[in-house]
Amino acid sequence: MVDATLAEVGRNLSDAMSFLGDGERELEAGSERRSFSGAIIPGPLQGDGQDAATILHLIHNLMHEEEEEEEEEDPPSQHRRRDVGQLGHMTLLGHSLAAYMSVLDRERLRTLTTRILSDTTLWLCRLFRYENGSACFHEDDRDGLVKVCRLAIHTHFEEYASEGYGVLGSKQPVVYHSASGRPGLGQHLCSQLGLPLSSLCAAPCNTVFGSQHQMDVALLDKLIREDIEAGRLPLLLIANAGTPGAGHTDKLARLKDLCEQYNIWLHVEGVNLATLVAGQVTSAILAATRCDSMTLTPGPWLGLPAVAAVTLYRHENPALSLAAGLTSSQPVAKLRALPLWLSLQYLGHNGIVQKVTHAAALSHQLLQKLKTVASIKTSVEDGLGSPVVLFKFSQEICSASDGASVERYCAGEMEVFDAFNRWLAERLIQLLPTSGVDVVELEDEGVCVRFSPLLTAAGLGTQQEDVEDLVRKLSELTVTMSATLSIRQDFREEAHRHAPSLVYIEDLSWPGLGALRYEPETDGSDESRRKQEVKKVNAELLKKLHDLDTDIVFSTGPEFGTQEDGIFVGMVTEDVDVSALVETIAAFGRDIEENGRLLENMTEVVRKGILEAELQLQKANEEKLLEEGVMRQLPLVGSVLNWFSPFQSSIKGRTFHLAAGSLDSTEVTYSTKAQPGRPSLQDMPSTLSKRPPGQRLFQRSGAGTGSIVQAEETAREGGILPSAPLPEEDSQSDAAPEQSSGVPPEVGAGMGSERRQLEGQEAEHSGR
Repeated sequence: MVDATLAEVGRNLSDAMSFLGDGERELEAGSERRSFSGAIIPGPLQGDGQDAATILHLIHNLMHEEEEEEEEEDPPSQHRRRDVGQLGHMTLLGHSLAAYMSVLDRERLRTLTTRILSDTTLWLCRLFRYENGSACFHEDDRDGLVKVCRLAIHTHFEEYASEGYGVLGSKQPVVYHSASGRPGLGQHLCSQLGLPLSSLCAAPCNTVFGSQHQMDVALLDKLIREDIEAGRLPLLLIANAGTPGAGHTDKLARLKDLCEQYNIWLHVEGVNLATLVAGQVTSAILAATRCDSMTLTPGPWLGLPAVAAVTLYRHENPALSLAAGLTSSQPVAKLRALPLWLSLQYLGHNGIVQKVTHAAALSHQLLQKLKTVASIKTSVEDGLGSPVVLFKFSQEICSASDGASVERYCAGEMEVFDAFNRWLAERLIQLLPTSGVDVVELEDEGVCVRFSPLLTAAGLGTQQEDVEDLVRKLSELTVTMSATLSIRQDFREEAHRHAPSLVYIEDLSWPGLGALRYEPETDGSDESRRKQEVKKVNAELLKKLHDLDTDIVFSTGPEFGTQEDGIFVGMVTEDVDVSALVETIAAFGRDIEENGRLLENMTEVVRKGILEAELQLQKANEEKLLEEGVMRQLPLVGSVLNWFSPFQSSIKGRTFHLAAGSLDSTEVTYSTKAQPGRPSLQDMPSTLSKRPPGQRLFQRSGAGTGSIVQAEETAREGGILPSAPLPEEDSQSDAAPEQSSGVPPEVGAGMGSERRQLEGQEAEHSGR
């Protein structure tokens, strides 16, 4: 019979997780949601307590408010979502039960925690083939290393417990770690133990033979002998069964023999330790069972939220283990193992093995599929069965497959391909969030895409179908990257042909076709004014390029880039007409520059035009007075006289042409019913206006064989609507004068109102 309180704890947790995990659930009262908006701002504590339902509503909004705002801008598929599931509920139940058990009487709590701790230790030692081991559970996965290092100090310095750090002055302890190890781990160890940074020694990795991420055992042996001769004490060696970046495993068997020779504590960590639970284990990983201690992180390996990390170790003196903090006399501290104790029982031995083998199978599947993808180079640990797969867009394979001349990228080519691979990883993360890929930067390989399902598959639910989608999308993206890389030089040459109006920007870190800047003509007298003009013109140019109906992405460049006021062109396809693209950018820049000059001179032109118009009106009034006589100017007499004897005035109207800055007669306008045509500054460049129907913007003529109907369907699927010039009819010659003017619409509207005002004044005088 289950305790009523335990059953209630389970029900309450299930209800709370069901409510909080439902991101689409709406509150019953809309006002409640609005009352919690902006709840991240701290507020006063309520005088009267709130019920559990209200608090859950608050937590729900805090969890999903920012997520809902992001989904308004990006599709939900672009966010990695983790379903807690029944296994996660069991783990979280362990945290609730740990809090509940802490209020039991001391003797019952001691008996209960001893059973939980011994069971969990026994299960983990058998799962990971670590015989006669003890376990330490800790929240920070680095704390286990700190405690075993303190244990090693207690072992080598017997007076350390009483004398403290004073005994370390006779022989300075040295901690060895791999140059490919976890960044900052050694510094954290020294800061927690109070050791100087000079106690750290980075063992170099192989540079000629073997993996580039494995410690060189021969050089390590030499370093240890040098430290012993210098009067130092070799204390501890941190080895890797799966380096943080590449997932490679050190030569653990040889390292263990070396540590036994010099009486050094060997500690191992890494993701590859998870494969110890599988039925078949490689000898390189199996050698980790001989080490003095190892740190395990079952949380990400098994998809368990908020479970403690575990450090398994062997030591015969319980007193020293207690002094080092590896064991605790407090029963409450032993409850850290409770969530893992529940989760391991829920999964069972077969469930644990299935999760690890499933992740390893995903890595093997991706590795086999990548061999068929052109332009992709894989980097794996040959013969050691690492579940981490590294791949990247490769220069050598690209040059051999598509025949492109990439030798011209020798200068800075590493930076170029790093930018391309970083873009590739970001696109894969955005398009396929359940794949679990991420980007890593290694010293020798550069930027690579990493697939480590042992760290992500259990939490994200990655399946074989996700790997298939990953390979399919990767094949599409590599085609685009190869095409972009092959025509980058053509883009540079086209930009140089349009100099000095276009300036090519050399930015090797930009993952795209390239970048350029439009330079308007200036007198060069004021540098700050010139920079402002360049910034203004290029900003307007970028807006016009964004309005184009094309799938090419134009931007201002990297967020933290060094180049400013430039037009950065993204990835393109192989059928892009680079000359048409550059010519369009140059033409738009010239239009913006000419319009800017027109607007700059508008104030002076309008002022002069108004003064001239006033003089013309005054002169017209004087001529009208002489021509009509004084009698017709009198209000009453003039009306009667005009009625008996109508008078036809010979004075014509005037129109003000803003672009020319002159007053013209309206006689031509009223006789031909149209203004003289002038070239428009907003006309589309000829390369775009003359493209055939169904052809995308900047696509070479003849590229992409197929019918026009197929091209139109493809364009519609890609969100591109092809536009063709409409035939002109003869009746369009009677269009309004503003349609043929080269003046912007808002300027033309002002001209029309001014002309109507002038004509109205003339009509008033003629009516008199």
